[in-house]
Amino acid sequence: MLHGAAPAAPSAAVGEAPASHIADVAARLDTPPDSARAMVRWWWFGPAVVNTQLEREMRAMKAGGYGGFEIQPVYPMELDDPARGIRNVPYLSPDFLQSLAFANTKGRELGLRVDLTLGSGWPYGGPHIGAQHAASRMRVATSAVPAGATSYMLPSVMSGETLVATYLGDGTAKEHDPVKLGLVENQPGAMAGRATVAPSAHERVAVFYIGSRTGQQVKRPSLGAEGFVLDHMDARAVQLHLDTVAEPQVRAFGNQPPTAVFSDSLEVYGTDWTGDFLGEFRRRRGYDLKPYLPVVYSGQGPDAPALRRDWALTQTELVNERFLAPVNAWARAHGTRFRSQTYGEPAVSLSSTRLVDLPEGEGPQHRAFSFTRLATSGGHLFGRNVISAETWTWLNSPAFNATPLDMKAEADRMLLQGVNQFIGHGWPYTPPGSQEPGYAFYAAAVFNDHQPWWNVMPDVNGYLQRMSYLMRQGKPANTVAVLLPNDDVYASLNPGKVSLSAEMHHHVTPELTAQILDAGHNLDYIDADAIVAQGVQHAVLVLPHVTRLAPDVLAKIHAYARQGGKVIAVGGLPSLPPGFADAAALGVNVQAASKALAAERNVQVVNGDGAVGAALGKAVRPELLVQGQNGDVGFIRRKLDDADIYFIANTGNRAVHATAAIAQQRRHAAWVNPHDGKAVAVSLAEGLKLDLAPYESAVLVLSDSPLPSVRQRKPAGAPAVLARLETGWQLAFPALQRAAQPVTALRSWTDDDATRYYSGIGVYTRDVDLDGAALAGKRIAIDFGPGTPLDTTAKVPAGMRAMLEGPVREAAVVYVNGRRAGSAWSPPYKVELTGLLHPGRNRIEVQVANLALNALAGQERPDYRLLWARYGQRFVPQDTQLIAPKPSGMLGPVQLVTENMQ
Repeated sequence: MLHGAAPAAPSAAVGEAPASHIADVAARLDTPPDSARAMVRWWWFGPAVVNTQLEREMRAMKAGGYGGFEIQPVYPMELDDPARGIRNVPYLSPDFLQSLAFANTKGRELGLRVDLTLGSGWPYGGPHIGAQHAASRMRVATSAVPAGATSYMLPSVMSGETLVATYLGDGTAKEHDPVKLGLVENQPGAMAGRATVAPSAHERVAVFYIGSRTGQQVKRPSLGAEGFVLDHMDARAVQLHLDTVAEPQVRAFGNQPPTAVFSDSLEVYGTDWTGDFLGEFRRRRGYDLKPYLPVVYSGQGPDAPALRRDWALTQTELVNERFLAPVNAWARAHGTRFRSQTYGEPAVSLSSTRLVDLPEGEGPQHRAFSFTRLATSGGHLFGRNVISAETWTWLNSPAFNATPLDMKAEADRMLLQGVNQFIGHGWPYTPPGSQEPGYAFYAAAVFNDHQPWWNVMPDVNGYLQRMSYLMRQGKPANTVAVLLPNDDVYASLNPGKVSLSAEMHHHVTPELTAQILDAGHNLDYIDADAIVAQGVQHAVLVLPHVTRLAPDVLAKIHAYARQGGKVIAVGGLPSLPPGFADAAALGVNVQAASKALAAERNVQVVNGDGAVGAALGKAVRPELLVQGQNGDVGFIRRKLDDADIYFIANTGNRAVHATAAIAQQRRHAAWVNPHDGKAVAVSLAEGLKLDLAPYESAVLVLSDSPLPSVRQRKPAGAPAVLARLETGWQLAFPALQRAAQPVTALRSWTDDDATRYYSGIGVYTRDVDLDGAALAGKRIAIDFGPGTPLDTTAKVPAGMRAMLEGPVREAAVVYVNGRRAGSAWSPPYKVELTGLLHPGRNRIEVQVANLALNALAGQERPDYRLLWARYGQRFVPQDTQLIAPKPSGMLGPVQLVTENMQ
């Protein structure tokens, strides 16, 4: 079970306290609090930063609608160049710390949140970590003992290593039975480097288990941050890192500590040991592991799974107690919060999340096992209301190819999993005077003002801010909990890859997840530690192929079922005890407890994942069930005292027109526009009508009293075409100082040699004459067209993208008679013009921005040969073979459309 006490609630919240009543929520819909704004990961390359450029970029972040940044120093991008003012300074040097102080002071002045990574690159480590504190592993060596031999060669034990145990048995290095190896209690040496042994008529082998080091180096470090990754199961190594790296940085922040300090996903590859592991194992598990090391590290013999469960669980406990809890306590003591991506290796668990103040996930896989849902489930279980996600990693690779629509498509999948704080990945610092489009991190898209579509960034961030705010209100209300069978996964793990999160997909399969979602529910994960600590609060508990479970956990589940909770066991109920100690007696208890549980009327046992949806249908009414559900529509609900808030998203590239049945009943219902917060009343008498464009999202509010300022009816009547705008446009490129030219047909400006590699804004203008009678009583919008769906089965590069080519590439801002009407950057590609048009002649101007990728396509790729010769090859730019100009401009069809107002 989880060792280490759960921390008390944070003494100061990162966001505002959630509202309990819809009136309080509605009051903030127009202008949500700044604390809900998206942030960016700010990469400082080198670090080679100057204060003037830091300030310029922070002001740009503010203007673009971001709420703050996380500073992450990483590898150099260029050699020192005095003529250009580029100077890579050592990490933690006085110059670096001065830059930190400046960024913090100026960022706070600008009203930005300032977070800090407690290290350079990842995982934690650096030059201060010697071999004795480096990430550890068990190394296995062998020595042949020929027939009749009276001695054998001992292994070479190097710096940072310790010989843990020696075993002797019949066979050779390649062919021997680890289960039959005998422990050699002492090794008398007849000569240096050899041990004596009684002769035997058989060929034998000596097998040595050596506590060693992985040798892993910090990934992507800045200058002066190179070195070993630390041992996350060694309290001394963790404290050394805090003293050497964290303390001087936080001191540089003075009396304004970071809002949060950050740890990236645990990627300590190959670790499975630490120096005092045997003693800690005996203390926790109640028996000595040394006699069983050959079984654990070979995986052979019937006891191997149970032994490996105990071995891996001990590692989780050590990481909890020696890394997560101390860093969280250190952060609180320094007036900040610990934001942690608590998954990866070593094998932290879902319940490890309760040891950190700010859980964070990553990954948009909302219909499969997800690191993001790990974080949000931990937040929901343990009362962490603000749950962030590293978002847009590898989005539409290569760098500079991601669009605002791509951003929304991934962000919506994060929201569906419970995320309510976005950490954009990311913002590359770019030295002044650099060739456009500037720097890019090797494994990420770029979301700074070097992108031409920055003209709609405030609108994109406004959407993310409003949705993050709404998804923090009230309480989470997912109806299904899926038990993560940690003990089964522990038992299946192999040395050198001890990770619960990496292997959990074998139990929480895409099919299982889809069955739950398509049955009209959303889900959280839960684990045995959480059940023992606080029971099950969800309406349904799903056990996915769980074979190992402790009797006390089964007792909690039984009590839950007796009190009305519904249990669906996939593949049968547990039959084995979790670990090795007292296995026979505990196994009897487990089987008896499962038999008693199976007798409860609220318990269903189904054969496979594909039967879960039907079982859910028998167990509980669907929360929100879409007629003819094809998996593209997802939802998540937040519950207030007097209302329910639903975020509903079409995650597919084709329009959805359907009816949904909804379980919750309130007196009033309204759609809230996620882009501006305006509400329109809706009737649910005939079910919930869903009309969603590709990748469109909506907010449904069910409430006991009507929302303030709610419009009582939607516009009625089918849209009619007021004017077709296929011709008559003039196109200018102000950045190229080119006079406007007539457009004979709407097509990509990359078709012209002069603008094939142009990245920027093209300005389309034309006049429209309108009759006053055509405007009276009408809502009028400019409609750019539906876009073109792409083949969703086609292979895409790393990350994800929206599988739709828009009719404007990639973002349009519309002005009518000199006044800004709005922007179009995601479906439906419409901008309302009501109130801006007048009888007679009207000037319509559409400013269309494309990708920075086009300019990059016209340039030779940088030659990093000298940079890598100086610093080593610390990065490889992503997918550069895919860099090519993308269609740009207003592609049509474009028309003015009207609807009657009622």
